[in-house]
Amino acid sequence: MAMLTMMYAHIPATQAASAATRFPLIRSQQHQEAVLDHHPQTKTSNRANRLAESLSHLLHLHIETPPKTNSPQFSNMFTEEKHSTPTTSPKENISEKWREIHGSKDWEGLMDPLHPWLRREIVKYGEFAQATYDAFDFDSFSEFCGSCRYNKNKLFDVLGLSKNGYAVSKYIYAMSHIDMPNWLERSHLVETWSKDSNWMGFVAVSDDEETRRIGRRDIAVAWRGTVAPSEWYEDLQRKLEPIGDLDAKVEHGFLGIYKSKSVKTRYNKLSASEQVMKEVTRLVEFYKSKGEEVSLTITGHSLGGALALLNAYEAAKSIPGLPISVISFGAPRVGNNAFRDELNQIGVKTLRVVVKQDVVPKMPGLVLNEGLQKFEEITGTLEWVYTHVGAELKVDVGSSPYLKKHGFNFLGFHSLETYLHLVDGYLNKETSFRSNARRDFALVNKACDMLVEDLRIPHCWYQLEHKGLVCNHHGRWVKPRREPEDIPSPTREAEAEAHALQVEMQSDYVLQSLCTANMKGQF
Repeated sequence: MAMLTMMYAHIPATQAASAATRFPLIRSQQHQEAVLDHHPQTKTSNRANRLAESLSHLLHLHIETPPKTNSPQFSNMFTEEKHSTPTTSPKENISEKWREIHGSKDWEGLMDPLHPWLRREIVKYGEFAQATYDAFDFDSFSEFCGSCRYNKNKLFDVLGLSKNGYAVSKYIYAMSHIDMPNWLERSHLVETWSKDSNWMGFVAVSDDEETRRIGRRDIAVAWRGTVAPSEWYEDLQRKLEPIGDLDAKVEHGFLGIYKSKSVKTRYNKLSASEQVMKEVTRLVEFYKSKGEEVSLTITGHSLGGALALLNAYEAAKSIPGLPISVISFGAPRVGNNAFRDELNQIGVKTLRVVVKQDVVPKMPGLVLNEGLQKFEEITGTLEWVYTHVGAELKVDVGSSPYLKKHGFNFLGFHSLETYLHLVDGYLNKETSFRSNARRDFALVNKACDMLVEDLRIPHCWYQLEHKGLVCNHHGRWVKPRREPEDIPSPTREAEAEAHALQVEMQSDYVLQSLCTANMKGQF
Protein backbone atom coordinates (compact mmCIF):
# COMPACT_ATOMS: atom_id res chain seq x y z
CA MET A 1 0.00 0.00 0.00
CA ALA A 2 1.50 3.29 -1.05
CA MET A 3 2.01 6.00 1.53
CA LEU A 4 -0.82 8.50 1.46
CA THR A 5 -0.09 12.11 2.30
CA MET A 6 -2.56 14.78 3.31
CA MET A 7 -1.60 18.39 2.90
CA TYR A 8 -3.52 20.87 5.01
CA ALA A 9 -3.85 24.52 4.02
CA HIS A 10 -6.03 26.09 6.62
CA ILE A 11 -8.20 29.06 7.26
CA PRO A 12 -9.35 30.10 10.73
CA ALA A 13 -12.22 27.95 11.99
CA THR A 14 -14.20 31.02 13.01
CA GLN A 15 -14.36 32.01 9.35
CA ALA A 16 -14.95 28.46 8.19
CA ALA A 17 -17.86 27.95 10.56
CA SER A 18 -19.83 30.85 9.15
CA ALA A 19 -19.37 29.51 5.65
CA ALA A 20 -20.26 25.98 6.65
CA THR A 21 -23.62 26.98 8.13
CA ARG A 22 -24.81 27.98 4.67
CA PHE A 23 -25.01 24.34 3.63
CA PRO A 24 -28.36 22.54 4.00
CA LEU A 25 -28.68 20.11 6.86
CA ILE A 26 -30.12 16.63 6.52
CA ARG A 27 -31.60 14.42 9.16
CA SER A 28 -32.18 10.69 9.29
CA GLN A 29 -35.74 9.51 8.78
CA GLN A 30 -36.48 6.31 10.69
CA HIS A 31 -32.69 5.83 10.84
CA GLN A 32 -32.61 4.70 7.21
CA GLU A 33 -29.23 4.45 5.55
CA ALA A 34 -28.25 6.48 2.53
CA VAL A 35 -27.59 4.75 -0.76
CA LEU A 36 -25.92 6.69 -3.55
CA ASP A 37 -26.31 6.37 -7.28
CA HIS A 38 -23.62 4.30 -8.93
CA HIS A 39 -22.61 4.04 -12.55
CA PRO A 40 -22.95 0.64 -14.24
CA GLN A 41 -20.16 -1.62 -13.07
CA THR A 42 -17.40 -2.66 -15.42
CA LYS A 43 -15.21 -5.72 -15.23
CA THR A 44 -12.43 -3.57 -13.76
CA SER A 45 -14.65 -2.14 -11.06
CA ASN A 46 -15.94 -5.64 -10.25
CA ARG A 47 -12.38 -6.83 -9.70
CA ALA A 48 -11.65 -3.79 -7.54
CA ASN A 49 -14.77 -4.42 -5.50
CA ARG A 50 -13.84 -8.05 -4.94
CA LEU A 51 -10.33 -7.00 -3.90
CA ALA A 52 -11.69 -4.41 -1.45
CA GLU A 53 -14.13 -6.97 -0.07
CA SER A 54 -11.35 -9.52 0.40
CA LEU A 55 -9.12 -7.01 2.19
CA SER A 56 -11.96 -5.89 4.42
CA HIS A 57 -12.66 -9.49 5.44
CA LEU A 58 -8.97 -10.01 6.19
CA LEU A 59 -8.85 -6.92 8.41
CA HIS A 60 -12.39 -7.34 9.78
CA LEU A 61 -13.21 -3.79 8.71
CA HIS A 62 -16.81 -4.54 7.64
CA ILE A 63 -16.59 -2.28 4.58
CA GLU A 64 -19.50 -2.58 2.21
CA THR A 65 -18.99 -2.95 -1.53
CA PRO A 66 -21.18 -0.89 -3.85
CA PRO A 67 -24.72 -2.20 -4.34
CA LYS A 68 -25.88 -3.36 -7.76
CA THR A 69 -28.92 -1.13 -7.71
CA ASN A 70 -29.01 2.43 -8.94
CA SER A 71 -32.18 3.46 -7.09
CA PRO A 72 -31.58 6.63 -5.03
CA GLN A 73 -32.90 6.61 -1.47
CA PHE A 74 -31.35 9.79 -0.15
CA SER A 75 -33.14 12.63 -1.92
CA ASN A 76 -36.03 12.70 0.58
CA MET A 77 -33.65 13.36 3.49
CA PHE A 78 -32.90 16.97 2.63
CA THR A 79 -34.37 19.71 4.77
CA GLU A 80 -33.79 23.39 5.35
CA GLU A 81 -33.93 23.06 9.16
CA LYS A 82 -31.35 24.02 11.74
CA HIS A 83 -29.41 26.58 9.71
CA SER A 84 -28.94 28.69 12.81
CA THR A 85 -28.78 25.98 15.47
CA PRO A 86 -25.72 25.85 17.78
CA THR A 87 -22.94 23.48 16.72
CA THR A 88 -22.17 22.36 20.28
CA SER A 89 -24.21 20.74 23.02
CA PRO A 90 -25.06 22.83 26.10
CA LYS A 91 -22.37 23.02 28.78
CA GLU A 92 -23.62 21.13 31.83
CA ASN A 93 -22.07 21.46 35.28
CA ILE A 94 -20.31 18.12 35.82
CA SER A 95 -18.41 19.09 38.96
CA GLU A 96 -20.13 16.49 41.16
CA LYS A 97 -19.43 13.64 38.72
CA TRP A 98 -16.09 14.71 37.30
CA ARG A 99 -14.16 11.69 38.57
CA GLU A 100 -16.52 9.25 36.85
CA ILE A 101 -16.44 11.33 33.64
CA HIS A 102 -12.64 11.37 33.93
CA GLY A 103 -12.58 7.56 34.12
CA SER A 104 -12.22 6.72 37.82
CA LYS A 105 -14.51 3.70 37.27
CA ASP A 106 -13.27 2.99 33.73
CA TRP A 107 -16.39 4.70 32.31
CA GLU A 108 -18.56 1.79 33.42
CA GLY A 109 -22.21 2.53 32.67
CA LEU A 110 -21.38 5.71 30.74
CA MET A 111 -20.71 4.39 27.23
CA ASP A 112 -23.72 2.23 26.35
CA PRO A 113 -25.70 4.39 26.11
CA LEU A 114 -23.15 7.18 25.80
CA HIS A 115 -23.76 9.70 28.55
CA PRO A 116 -24.22 13.21 27.08
CA TRP A 117 -21.75 14.68 29.58
CA LEU A 118 -19.10 12.20 28.52
CA ARG A 119 -19.87 12.76 24.83
CA ARG A 120 -19.29 16.49 25.22
CA GLU A 121 -16.00 15.98 27.05
CA ILE A 122 -14.75 13.51 24.42
CA VAL A 123 -15.55 16.02 21.66
CA LYS A 124 -13.85 18.82 23.63
CA TYR A 125 -10.58 16.93 23.91
CA GLY A 126 -10.91 15.73 20.32
CA GLU A 127 -11.09 19.35 19.20
CA PHE A 128 -7.83 20.00 21.03
CA ALA A 129 -6.24 17.16 19.08
CA GLN A 130 -7.75 18.50 15.84
CA ALA A 131 -6.21 21.90 16.58
CA THR A 132 -2.76 20.36 16.21
CA TYR A 133 -3.62 19.64 12.57
CA ASP A 134 -5.58 22.80 11.83
CA ALA A 135 -2.72 25.05 12.98
CA PHE A 136 0.13 22.97 11.56
CA ASP A 137 2.11 24.20 8.55
CA PHE A 138 2.18 21.25 6.11
CA ASP A 139 3.50 23.36 3.21
CA SER A 140 6.80 21.78 2.18
CA PHE A 141 7.65 24.93 0.20
CA SER A 142 7.32 27.11 3.29
CA GLU A 143 10.33 28.03 5.38
CA PHE A 144 8.13 27.32 8.40
CA CYS A 145 7.01 23.83 7.34
CA GLY A 146 6.60 21.69 10.46
CA SER A 147 5.80 24.61 12.77
CA CYS A 148 2.57 26.02 14.18
CA ARG A 149 1.07 28.85 12.15
CA TYR A 150 0.09 30.83 15.23
CA ASN A 151 1.66 31.72 18.55
CA LYS A 152 0.23 30.08 21.66
CA ASN A 153 -1.57 33.22 22.86
CA LYS A 154 -3.86 33.34 19.85
CA LEU A 155 -4.08 29.67 18.82
CA PHE A 156 -7.50 29.01 20.34
CA ASP A 157 -8.89 32.39 19.26
CA VAL A 158 -7.96 31.80 15.62
CA LEU A 159 -9.32 28.25 15.62
CA GLY A 160 -12.54 29.13 17.43
CA LEU A 161 -11.73 27.05 20.52
CA SER A 162 -11.76 29.79 23.15
CA LYS A 163 -15.31 28.66 23.97
CA ASN A 164 -13.86 25.55 25.62
CA GLY A 165 -12.41 27.60 28.47
CA TYR A 166 -8.71 26.67 28.25
CA ALA A 167 -5.54 28.68 27.64
CA VAL A 168 -2.39 27.30 26.04
CA SER A 169 0.61 27.52 28.35
CA LYS A 170 3.33 25.81 26.31
CA TYR A 171 4.13 24.37 22.88
CA ILE A 172 5.83 20.98 22.53
CA TYR A 173 8.44 20.17 19.88
CA ALA A 174 9.77 16.77 18.87
CA MET A 175 12.47 15.24 16.73
CA SER A 176 13.66 11.72 16.00
CA HIS A 177 17.07 10.10 15.69
CA ILE A 178 15.41 7.17 13.93
CA ASP A 179 14.92 7.19 10.15
CA MET A 180 11.11 7.37 10.12
CA PRO A 181 8.96 7.31 6.96
CA ASN A 182 7.22 10.71 6.88
CA TRP A 183 6.32 10.96 10.56
CA LEU A 184 7.86 14.44 10.71
CA GLU A 185 7.37 17.08 8.04
CA ARG A 186 10.36 18.67 6.29
CA SER A 187 10.69 21.81 4.19
CA HIS A 188 12.24 21.63 0.72
CA LEU A 189 13.96 24.96 1.33
CA VAL A 190 17.54 25.40 2.52
CA GLU A 191 16.79 28.17 5.01
CA THR A 192 14.09 27.00 7.42
CA TRP A 193 12.96 27.64 10.98
CA SER A 194 14.29 24.21 12.02
CA LYS A 195 16.06 21.36 10.25
CA ASP A 196 15.30 18.83 12.96
CA SER A 197 12.14 19.60 14.91
CA ASN A 198 8.39 19.60 14.40
CA TRP A 199 5.66 21.22 16.45
CA MET A 200 3.97 18.23 18.09
CA GLY A 201 1.32 19.73 20.34
CA PHE A 202 0.65 21.87 23.37
CA VAL A 203 -0.14 22.03 27.06
CA ALA A 204 -3.26 23.96 28.09
CA VAL A 205 -5.01 24.62 31.41
CA SER A 206 -8.66 25.29 32.23
CA ASP A 207 -9.63 28.84 33.19
CA ASP A 208 -11.54 29.66 36.38
CA GLU A 209 -15.00 29.39 34.82
CA GLU A 210 -14.33 26.03 33.17
CA THR A 211 -12.64 24.81 36.35
CA ARG A 212 -15.82 25.49 38.31
CA ARG A 213 -17.91 23.69 35.67
CA ILE A 214 -15.78 20.54 35.52
CA GLY A 215 -14.98 20.42 39.25
CA ARG A 216 -11.18 20.66 39.15
CA ARG A 217 -8.28 22.47 37.49
CA ASP A 218 -7.66 20.42 34.35
CA ILE A 219 -4.31 20.33 32.59
CA ALA A 220 -4.78 19.15 29.00
CA VAL A 221 -2.00 17.91 26.73
CA ALA A 222 -2.74 17.47 23.01
CA TRP A 223 -0.37 15.53 20.75
CA ARG A 224 -0.32 15.84 16.96
CA GLY A 225 -0.42 12.62 14.97
CA THR A 226 -0.34 11.47 11.40
CA VAL A 227 -3.35 11.83 9.17
CA ALA A 228 -2.89 8.96 6.70
CA PRO A 229 -2.93 5.25 7.55
CA SER A 230 -0.08 3.39 5.86
CA GLU A 231 2.01 0.29 6.11
CA TRP A 232 4.73 1.87 8.27
CA TYR A 233 2.77 0.74 11.34
CA GLU A 234 3.18 -2.84 10.20
CA ASP A 235 6.82 -2.34 9.18
CA LEU A 236 7.72 -1.47 12.78
CA GLN A 237 5.68 -4.05 14.64
CA ARG A 238 8.59 -6.26 15.75
CA LYS A 239 10.73 -3.46 17.21
CA LEU A 240 9.71 -3.33 20.85
CA GLU A 241 12.10 -1.83 23.36
CA PRO A 242 12.02 -1.68 27.18
CA ILE A 243 10.50 1.22 29.08
CA GLY A 244 10.75 1.53 32.85
CA ASP A 245 12.32 -0.98 35.22
CA LEU A 246 10.04 -4.00 34.70
CA ASP A 247 9.00 -6.03 31.65
CA ALA A 248 7.10 -3.27 29.85
CA LYS A 249 8.09 -2.69 26.24
CA VAL A 250 6.86 -0.19 23.64
CA GLU A 251 7.29 0.41 19.93
CA HIS A 252 10.73 1.94 19.45
CA GLY A 253 9.67 4.55 16.86
CA PHE A 254 7.03 6.06 19.16
CA LEU A 255 9.51 6.13 22.04
CA GLY A 256 12.15 7.64 19.78
CA ILE A 257 10.00 10.64 18.90
CA TYR A 258 8.99 11.08 22.55
CA LYS A 259 12.54 10.88 23.94
CA SER A 260 14.87 12.21 21.21
CA LYS A 261 16.91 15.37 21.80
CA SER A 262 20.13 17.05 20.71
CA VAL A 263 22.10 20.00 22.09
CA LYS A 264 22.78 21.05 18.48
CA THR A 265 19.11 21.81 17.80
CA ARG A 266 17.18 25.00 18.56
CA TYR A 267 13.95 23.39 19.74
CA ASN A 268 14.97 19.98 21.03
CA LYS A 269 17.78 20.61 23.46
CA LEU A 270 15.11 19.05 25.68
CA SER A 271 13.12 16.08 24.41
CA ALA A 272 9.37 16.25 23.96
CA SER A 273 9.18 14.15 27.12
CA GLU A 274 11.24 16.64 29.13
CA GLN A 275 9.38 19.65 27.74
CA VAL A 276 5.91 18.35 28.57
CA MET A 277 6.81 16.93 31.98
CA LYS A 278 8.53 20.15 33.05
CA GLU A 279 5.40 22.15 32.21
CA VAL A 280 2.91 19.67 33.65
CA THR A 281 4.90 19.41 36.89
CA ARG A 282 5.06 23.21 37.16
CA LEU A 283 1.31 23.58 36.68
CA VAL A 284 0.43 20.76 39.09
CA GLU A 285 2.65 22.23 41.81
CA PHE A 286 1.32 25.75 41.25
CA TYR A 287 -2.37 24.88 41.45
CA LYS A 288 -1.97 22.35 44.25
CA SER A 289 -0.17 25.02 46.28
CA LYS A 290 -3.39 27.04 45.99
CA GLY A 291 -5.38 24.15 47.42
CA GLU A 292 -7.03 23.15 44.13
CA GLU A 293 -7.87 19.69 42.84
CA VAL A 294 -5.89 19.03 39.68
CA SER A 295 -6.27 16.49 36.88
CA LEU A 296 -4.27 15.64 33.77
CA THR A 297 -6.08 14.72 30.54
CA ILE A 298 -3.96 13.72 27.56
CA THR A 299 -5.35 13.41 24.06
CA GLY A 300 -4.11 12.61 20.58
CA HIS A 301 -5.06 11.11 17.24
CA SER A 302 -3.16 8.33 15.43
CA LEU A 303 0.54 8.71 16.31
CA GLY A 304 -0.58 11.39 18.79
CA GLY A 305 -2.59 8.75 20.64
CA ALA A 306 0.55 6.65 21.01
CA LEU A 307 2.52 9.62 22.35
CA ALA A 308 -0.35 10.35 24.74
CA LEU A 309 0.03 6.89 26.32
CA LEU A 310 3.79 7.33 26.74
CA ASN A 311 3.16 10.76 28.28
CA ALA A 312 0.58 9.31 30.69
CA TYR A 313 2.93 6.51 31.71
CA GLU A 314 5.71 8.96 32.55
CA ALA A 315 3.38 11.40 34.33
CA ALA A 316 1.90 8.67 36.53
CA LYS A 317 5.40 7.51 37.47
CA SER A 318 6.59 11.06 38.19
CA ILE A 319 3.52 12.52 39.95
CA PRO A 320 1.87 9.78 42.04
CA GLY A 321 -1.73 10.39 43.03
CA LEU A 322 -2.52 12.71 40.13
CA PRO A 323 -5.75 11.67 38.30
CA ILE A 324 -4.58 10.92 34.75
CA SER A 325 -6.76 10.03 31.78
CA VAL A 326 -6.00 9.44 28.12
CA ILE A 327 -8.66 10.02 25.46
CA SER A 328 -7.29 8.85 22.13
CA PHE A 329 -8.73 8.65 18.62
CA GLY A 330 -7.66 6.11 16.01
CA ALA A 331 -4.55 5.22 18.00
CA PRO A 332 -2.35 2.23 17.19
CA ARG A 333 -1.20 -0.35 19.70
CA VAL A 334 1.81 0.95 21.62
CA GLY A 335 3.29 -1.74 23.85
CA ASN A 336 3.13 -5.27 25.16
CA ASN A 337 0.99 -6.93 27.85
CA ALA A 338 3.36 -5.82 30.60
CA PHE A 339 3.06 -2.19 29.48
CA ARG A 340 -0.73 -2.44 29.61
CA ASP A 341 -0.64 -4.08 33.03
CA GLU A 342 1.72 -1.48 34.44
CA LEU A 343 -0.45 1.37 33.15
CA ASN A 344 -3.40 -0.21 34.94
CA GLN A 345 -1.41 -0.61 38.16
CA ILE A 346 -0.26 3.00 38.28
CA GLY A 347 -3.82 4.25 37.76
CA VAL A 348 -3.80 5.59 34.19
CA LYS A 349 -7.32 5.54 32.73
CA THR A 350 -7.56 5.19 28.96
CA LEU A 351 -10.56 5.64 26.67
CA ARG A 352 -9.84 4.68 23.07
CA VAL A 353 -12.28 5.90 20.42
CA VAL A 354 -12.14 3.60 17.40
CA VAL A 355 -13.90 3.73 14.03
CA LYS A 356 -14.74 0.16 13.06
CA GLN A 357 -13.60 0.68 9.45
CA ASP A 358 -10.26 2.32 10.41
CA VAL A 359 -7.22 0.11 9.87
CA VAL A 360 -4.78 2.04 12.09
CA PRO A 361 -6.09 0.81 15.48
CA LYS A 362 -5.44 -2.73 14.23
CA MET A 363 -1.72 -1.97 13.92
CA PRO A 364 1.00 -2.70 14.76
CA GLY A 365 0.36 -6.36 15.48
CA LEU A 366 -2.18 -7.17 12.77
CA VAL A 367 -1.82 -10.86 13.71
CA LEU A 368 0.35 -10.90 16.83
CA ASN A 369 -1.84 -9.02 19.28
CA GLU A 370 -3.93 -9.36 22.44
CA GLY A 371 -6.06 -11.98 20.68
CA LEU A 372 -3.34 -14.52 21.45
CA GLN A 373 -4.10 -14.25 25.17
CA LYS A 374 -6.55 -17.13 24.82
CA PHE A 375 -3.56 -19.39 24.16
CA GLU A 376 -1.51 -18.26 27.18
CA GLU A 377 -1.96 -21.61 28.92
CA ILE A 378 -0.05 -23.16 26.05
CA THR A 379 2.40 -20.40 25.09
CA GLY A 380 2.87 -18.62 28.42
CA THR A 381 3.06 -14.81 28.56
CA LEU A 382 4.36 -13.45 25.25
CA GLU A 383 6.40 -10.31 25.93
CA TRP A 384 6.67 -9.39 22.26
CA VAL A 385 2.93 -9.26 21.50
CA TYR A 386 1.30 -5.84 21.03
CA THR A 387 -1.73 -5.10 23.21
CA HIS A 388 -4.32 -2.34 23.35
CA VAL A 389 -4.92 -0.49 26.62
CA GLY A 390 -8.09 0.64 28.41
CA ALA A 391 -11.76 0.91 27.48
CA GLU A 392 -12.90 1.07 23.87
CA LEU A 393 -15.70 3.17 22.37
CA LYS A 394 -16.30 1.77 18.89
CA VAL A 395 -18.25 3.85 16.38
CA ASP A 396 -19.35 2.86 12.89
CA VAL A 397 -19.32 4.79 9.62
CA GLY A 398 -22.45 2.87 8.68
CA SER A 399 -24.43 4.50 11.48
CA SER A 400 -24.33 8.00 9.97
CA PRO A 401 -26.66 8.98 7.10
CA TYR A 402 -24.21 11.74 6.20
CA LEU A 403 -21.24 9.51 5.34
CA LYS A 404 -20.42 7.44 2.28
CA LYS A 405 -20.81 3.77 3.10
CA HIS A 406 -19.06 2.19 0.16
CA GLY A 407 -15.48 1.86 -1.00
CA PHE A 408 -12.15 1.63 0.77
CA ASN A 409 -11.58 5.20 1.96
CA PHE A 410 -8.58 4.75 4.24
CA LEU A 411 -8.02 8.48 4.59
CA GLY A 412 -11.62 9.27 5.39
CA PHE A 413 -12.01 6.40 7.85
CA HIS A 414 -8.95 7.59 9.78
CA SER A 415 -9.73 11.32 9.69
CA LEU A 416 -10.18 12.82 13.15
CA GLU A 417 -13.13 14.89 11.91
CA THR A 418 -14.86 11.63 10.92
CA TYR A 419 -14.25 10.38 14.46
CA LEU A 420 -15.71 13.51 16.06
CA HIS A 421 -18.75 13.42 13.78
CA LEU A 422 -19.47 9.80 14.73
CA VAL A 423 -18.96 10.41 18.46
CA ASP A 424 -21.33 13.37 18.33
CA GLY A 425 -24.01 11.17 16.76
CA TYR A 426 -23.41 8.05 18.85
CA LEU A 427 -26.11 6.84 21.24
CA ASN A 428 -25.47 3.14 21.85
CA LYS A 429 -24.49 -0.06 20.09
CA GLU A 430 -28.01 -0.75 18.84
CA THR A 431 -29.19 2.71 17.72
CA SER A 432 -28.36 4.65 14.57
CA PHE A 433 -27.06 8.20 14.44
CA ARG A 434 -28.94 10.51 16.82
CA SER A 435 -31.16 13.03 15.04
CA ASN A 436 -30.26 15.90 17.40
CA ALA A 437 -26.50 15.74 16.86
CA ARG A 438 -25.05 19.26 17.02
CA ARG A 439 -21.59 19.15 15.43
CA ASP A 440 -21.45 20.64 11.93
CA PHE A 441 -21.29 17.74 9.46
CA ALA A 442 -19.47 19.93 6.89
CA LEU A 443 -16.33 19.65 9.04
CA VAL A 444 -16.00 16.00 8.00
CA ASN A 445 -14.88 17.03 4.50
CA LYS A 446 -12.27 19.52 5.69
CA ALA A 447 -9.44 17.34 4.43
CA CYS A 448 -11.04 14.22 2.93
CA ASP A 449 -14.02 13.06 0.86
CA MET A 450 -16.39 11.25 3.22
CA LEU A 451 -19.72 13.09 2.94
CA VAL A 452 -22.39 11.83 0.56
CA GLU A 453 -22.58 13.77 -2.70
CA ASP A 454 -26.14 14.96 -2.10
CA LEU A 455 -24.88 17.23 0.69
CA ARG A 456 -22.92 19.23 -1.90
CA ILE A 457 -19.99 19.81 0.45
CA PRO A 458 -16.73 19.90 -1.56
CA HIS A 459 -13.97 17.62 -0.40
CA CYS A 460 -10.80 19.07 1.17
CA TRP A 461 -12.48 22.48 1.40
CA TYR A 462 -10.51 23.78 4.40
CA GLN A 463 -7.87 25.89 2.63
CA LEU A 464 -6.14 29.22 2.80
CA GLU A 465 -7.46 31.73 0.31
CA HIS A 466 -5.52 31.44 -2.96
CA LYS A 467 -3.65 28.56 -1.27
CA GLY A 468 -1.73 31.02 0.85
CA LEU A 469 -0.54 33.39 -1.86
CA VAL A 470 -1.17 37.15 -1.69
CA CYS A 471 -0.95 39.82 -4.35
CA ASN A 472 1.66 42.43 -3.44
CA HIS A 473 1.61 46.11 -4.39
CA HIS A 474 3.47 45.31 -7.64
CA GLY A 475 0.68 42.98 -8.69
CA ARG A 476 2.78 39.84 -8.16
CA TRP A 477 1.53 36.77 -6.33
CA VAL A 478 3.90 35.84 -3.53
CA LYS A 479 3.99 33.94 -0.27
CA PRO A 480 3.30 36.39 2.56
CA ARG A 481 5.62 36.93 5.47
CA ARG A 482 4.47 35.63 8.81
CA GLU A 483 3.55 38.05 11.53
CA PRO A 484 6.63 38.45 13.77
CA GLU A 485 4.83 37.06 16.83
CA ASP A 486 3.91 33.89 14.87
CA ILE A 487 7.50 33.09 13.86
CA PRO A 488 8.86 30.28 16.08
CA SER A 489 11.51 31.62 18.46
CA PRO A 490 12.93 29.58 21.37
CA THR A 491 14.18 32.75 23.06
CA ARG A 492 10.87 34.58 22.83
CA GLU A 493 8.93 31.52 24.02
CA ALA A 494 11.26 31.11 27.01
CA GLU A 495 10.89 34.81 27.87
CA ALA A 496 7.10 34.56 27.60
CA GLU A 497 7.04 31.53 29.89
CA ALA A 498 9.26 33.30 32.43
CA HIS A 499 6.99 36.35 32.33
CA ALA A 500 3.87 34.20 32.81
CA LEU A 501 5.49 32.49 35.79
CA GLN A 502 6.40 35.86 37.30
CA VAL A 503 2.82 37.11 36.88
CA GLU A 504 1.48 33.96 38.54
CA MET A 505 3.85 34.36 41.48
CA GLN A 506 2.94 38.03 41.90
CA SER A 507 -0.77 37.21 41.74
CA ASP A 508 -0.32 34.49 44.33
CA TYR A 509 1.65 36.85 46.58
CA VAL A 510 -1.07 39.54 46.36
CA LEU A 511 -3.75 36.96 47.17
CA GLN A 512 -1.82 35.70 50.20
CA SER A 513 -1.28 39.27 51.40
CA LEU A 514 -5.00 40.02 51.16
CA CYS A 515 -5.86 36.86 53.07
CA THR A 516 -3.34 37.74 55.79
CA ALA A 517 -4.72 41.29 56.06
CA ASN A 518 -8.27 39.98 56.34
CA MET A 519 -7.29 37.56 59.07
CA LYS A 520 -5.57 40.34 61.05
CA GLY A 521 -8.64 42.51 60.66
CA GLN A 522 -10.78 39.85 62.28
CA PHE A 523 -8.76 39.92 65.50
